[in-house]
Amino acid sequence: MYANTPPAENETATAPEFVPNPSEKKKPAISRVPLTTRIRSDYAAALKRASLERQLHGLEPSAILDILEDALEPWLKTRGYLS
Repeated sequence: MYANTPPAENETATAPEFVPNPSEKKKPAISRVPLTTRIRSDYAAALKRASLERQLHGLEPSAILDILEDALEPWLKTRGYLS
């Protein structure tokens, strides 16, 4: 077949095979559960502003969920609730 010729009807085009990089470590899947709570309105406004500004500047974390998890993790770890 020529380089620019599409495959015939009885031929199948093959996609390149994905080869994982052995140096990439797989992170364990994190499950999430719904959690509903109320927070101070000034915290909510600041959190929303931080999220939007970080998205505009291409900074991570930018999602509200990720910002909250980053804030909660050290608090939980230092108090022995999370290992």
